Amino acid sequence: MDGRNRSDVKPGLRVNVILKKDQRTGTKTEGIVKDLLTNSSYHPHGIKVRLADGQVGRVCDILE
Repeated sequence: MDGRNRSDVKPGLRVNVILKKDQRTGTKTEGIVKDLLTNSSYHPHGIKVRLADGQVGRVCDILE
């Protein structure tokens, strides 16, 4: 599960995301999913989410 299918991503999951500012470097940020922001069922770069701390990024890894 790599976070490209919306059905795999649920609020409360622990995930790694790549923030907009880190897209060039690929630096990952760990957090808990609060909201799903992508409406489509699939996105090639990862489903966009808002983390519990308010940061927004695309899911690259699902940790649990």
